[in-house]
This record gives sequence, C-alpha cells and structure tokens, in this order.
Amino acid sequence: MLIISMKKTYLIFLITIISFFSACKQSEQVPSKPQQIAFMADVHLTDIFGHFTDSDYKGIQNPATGEYVMPRSMASQLHSTRIFNENYFAFIAALDDIAKREIKLVAFPGDYTDDGQAVHVRGLREILEKYEKQYGMQFMITTGNHDPVRPFHHEAGKRDFLGEGGKNQPVFSKAEMYNINAKTDLPVIVTGDIAELGYKGILEELGSFGFTPNENYHYWSTPFADYDPDNYSFEKAQELSNLSNRMYEVAPGFTVPDVSYLVEPVEGIWLIAIDGNIYVPKSERGDENDPDSYQSASLGFNNLSDNKDYLVNWVSKVVEEAKARGKTVIAFSHYPMVDFNDDASPILKQLLGDNKWQLARVPEERIAKVFADAGIKVHVAGHMHINDTGLRTTSKGNTMVNIQTPSLAAYQPGYKILTIHSDNKIEVETVKIDSVPRFKELFPLYEMEFSFLKSLGEDNLWDKSILEVDSYHDFMLWHLKELVRLRFLSDWPEPIKSFITEKNLVEIAALIDTELPNEAAQFTGYDLLIDFYKIRNADLLALADISEEQLKLYQQLIENYKTVEPKDELTTQLKEFFEILDMFLNGKPADHFTIDLNNGEVKEYSQAIVE
Repeated sequence: MLIISMKKTYLIFLITIISFFSACKQSEQVPSKPQQIAFMADVHLTDIFGHFTDSDYKGIQNPATGEYVMPRSMASQLHSTRIFNENYFAFIAALDDIAKREIKLVAFPGDYTDDGQAVHVRGLREILEKYEKQYGMQFMITTGNHDPVRPFHHEAGKRDFLGEGGKNQPVFSKAEMYNINAKTDLPVIVTGDIAELGYKGILEELGSFGFTPNENYHYWSTPFADYDPDNYSFEKAQELSNLSNRMYEVAPGFTVPDVSYLVEPVEGIWLIAIDGNIYVPKSERGDENDPDSYQSASLGFNNLSDNKDYLVNWVSKVVEEAKARGKTVIAFSHYPMVDFNDDASPILKQLLGDNKWQLARVPEERIAKVFADAGIKVHVAGHMHINDTGLRTTSKGNTMVNIQTPSLAAYQPGYKILTIHSDNKIEVETVKIDSVPRFKELFPLYEMEFSFLKSLGEDNLWDKSILEVDSYHDFMLWHLKELVRLRFLSDWPEPIKSFITEKNLVEIAALIDTELPNEAAQFTGYDLLIDFYKIRNADLLALADISEEQLKLYQQLIENYKTVEPKDELTTQLKEFFEILDMFLNGKPADHFTIDLNNGEVKEYSQAIVE
C-alpha cells in the first residue's frame, strides 16, 4: 500500500510540473493584449432626464414616451456649434461601444457637460459610476472652458429650454437675470442647479474621476506636489489633492485653482491631464473672488507664458521621470497645441479675417515648441469639435503629435482609441458613432416647436426635413448643413459669398477660362461650400458623404485655380478658397494611423507597421 501511495504522489507531482511548464509555454505564445485608452472630447452632456433639487419643475412631457424631459429647443441646437439633446443618447452609445471593445481606460479632454451646471454634472457622474460598476472602467477627466466656465460658482441660465406649446422655457439661477418676451417665452423657472459650478463644485461631484488620487492608482501627483514615485504614498497624495493646495497666482492679486494631475492608472502608462483653463482677469482692479472678474478660458494655451508658465516646467520634470522609469507618457488637455486647420490658418485669415472661423483659438507656434521641447510626444485635445492631426518638430529635433478628437455633439460624431504597442508605437483609430438607439425620441417635441414658430411667421426658420432622418450620422450632417445656412454663411465676405452660393461648378471654372464637363452644372457652389465644411470637420472621413464625381471635380478646380494669376478680388478669394480646400484634403492622417515614438513619424495604419 505504501508503494502505491508513493506512486500516486509521484504521479500527481509529475502532472503538476507538466501543467506548470505547459502554462508557461502557453503564456509565452499568447502575448498580453496591448493597453488601450478611449478619448471622448466635448461630450457636452445635457442631462435631459435630470431633475432640479430646489424646484418642482419637471420639464415637458414627451407625448411619445410619457416621460418628462428637459431638452433645449431645436432652434437653439441649429444655431450652435454643438447640439444639446441627442448627444445624450450618443454618449450612451459610445460608452456601450467602448464596453463591447473591453476598453477599461476612458479619458475626457474637457467640455464633458453643457456649461458645468449642477444638474448636468450630477447626471454625468451617475452615468460614469454606472459604467465603472458594470464594466470596471476607469475615467480620467480634465477641464474645458465649459466646465468650469469661470473659476468660481457663477450665476447663469439658459433662455431656450423647450417648453409647453413650443415656446421657450427660460431657466435661470436668479429670476432677475432674464426679461421674458411674452410672445415667445414662458415664465422663468428659477433653480440654483442651473448655475455654473466653479472648480470647487465640479471636484466635489467629479473628483473621483482622476482629479483626486485613488488607492488603486500606481501613482498620482500634481504640479504642486513635493514627492516623487520613490517616496509616494496615497495618504500624501490625498492631502495634497485638496483644492487649497492647488492654487496659483494667474496675475498679481488673483489666485485661482489649477487641477492638472499626473496619474498611472495601469502599470507603465503615465497620463498627464493638463488643466489648460487660464482665466485672465479683465482688470487689475477686479475682485479675485468674483467670477465675473475673469475672461473666458476659451483661447486656451495662448495665454500660457504670461499666466501659467510653471506648467511647462512640471511637464518637463514628469517626462524626465517617466523616461528614467520606462513609462509611456500621453498628455491630454482641452486645448489644441498645434494648428488644427492643416496649417491653412494664415490663408483663412486672409480670406475671412482674424475674427472668423474661430481663428483666435488657433495656438501660436510657440505653444507646440515649448511643450514638444518639454518632452510631450503625443497630446490629445478637443475644443474644436473636429477630427484632425497636427505635427510639429522643433529646432532641437523634438516632435509632438497633436490629436484632435471629434465631438459626439457635432459632425462627424466619434471618439478616438489609442492602442499602445510594445514596439514604442501608438496606434490611433477614429471610431464613428453613426448608429444611436433612441436618438429620435424627442422629435415629437420638435414638431410642436416647429408648428409654434411657423405660426409666428418666424424668419429663417429651421428646416423641418431634419426630422426625417434615419440615422444619427444623417442627423449630425443635417445639423452641419443648417449651421452653415443659419450661421456660418455670415462669416464669408463679398463677393465670394454671393458668387459661390449662386453659381454652379461649370460657372466657377468658367470664371478663370477653364472648362468642366457639362454634367458638372448639376453641382452648385453651395454644394461645394457644404462639402468644404464637411472636410474641415471630419477630415477624410467626410469623403463617405461626398460622391466620387464631386470630389474629382473639386480636385480639377483646385488644380485649375493653382495656376491662376488673380485679376480681381473675386478670383483672389476663390484661389485662396481652393488652396485651403487642397490643404484640408492633404493633411496628416486623421482616421487610422500610427505614431512612432522613436522619431515622431505619423503613418497611415497598416497591420505590418505594428507587428
């Protein structure tokens, strides 16, 4: 019996050893999955299903569902560079898509709410907590100019929530802030939940999403911390994460918060979340505690050197530390660090003027230089609601790639996935959000709004055809078309505005004594202008919404106008127009591409590049 027992023991031992080595061999054969991070910029969440904590107002009842909702009007959406309502459903669809891909890290480069109001910030927190719990996601957030709008709590409101009978429903944090128009407005709803939260209120609601340390993080720090990874502890980080320890003097006598942070959520990845909000005082005699004493932060990093230059030194220190410890660094902030117009901004200024096309937001060249020389190689931004890639190499040979993340609230709706490969390459993929469940849920309310506005004899009424779309993609394309018609056309100077909106492509070619096929007459200059905006917003992703025939004609016009010697103002303007379009069509890859961290090279994606 003893011999049999010993044989059994030996057999069990042998099987265990074989299993162990088999498992080791298997693990060698199956490499670990590369780390992925999803970036969603400019979500601009309006919690249409939210509620006010200090008011009985429930919103308006949707006849299609019976639910009470608090949407903004369609008229307000079609005059804004972002929609306010349907992006709620798009946000859920994007999070569901990320969950299906089993991506656990999600970063938000700012403007995650409408305007940092308590009702919407709470709604965002509740959604993110649900996905944390259900899918194990980790969310990392940085600030945008819409959250917080000012550094401190700011009384505010909106005049154009959609109300009963299709009228505007003003909602303000104080009654005296708005005088109603009895013809178009309902009485004002007063609630503190529509005021714009400053840093304090936002951190109280959203602090757990990267703004403050978590025991599960491998490392967390701020520009004001006095420790490094060797003497790091969660307790130290927690103490220094208090807002009182994250203040700086933006100008003499004006002290405001900076919630930039460094986080290592998973082993080996350092995310630098840069708070790019720079609130410059309007006057040196203002009250530093009054939110109205500060300008908007929407110009981004162009105010950096005079008001927040310590950030560059901090970034440089972080990058050096990361390099010494073999960490991969990715920076993200709300504001671009590189020209987001495919380097066409100087020509756009000539054509449209300095104050059009949001050209004031274009970062000065020094911004890319200082951050690239500080060591940032990859920076993910938002703010502009466009899909784009910018590249800069400094005189010192340092290269930085700026990735513009599209918004879910504008055409082309989507988000970015960064996949970090083991060969020091980062793969960047743009995910389009074309299909969104429930996105038409509010359409019966818009029908009511349209009928009301039509009864008033409203001038320049929005086009009701937008309510006939079948996909979220088509809805956002309609939004862009209506935005051009109702708002952007005014950006264009004469004589090009009248000419391009009244002529067809054959006539545009004939102006410079060149010819296009007769079939080109079916395409108008206005079609061309709409496609111009499509390409600017979505880069080459827009080509799916432009016929091959039209694109060939545009290419022919581009080539024809390259050789023109302008004889008057109109031909000068058209030459500039086609030069800009050419640059839009030939920018850096912005759909699916790779970044080589060794040399900063950006290439269209191919499987061979990352294997």
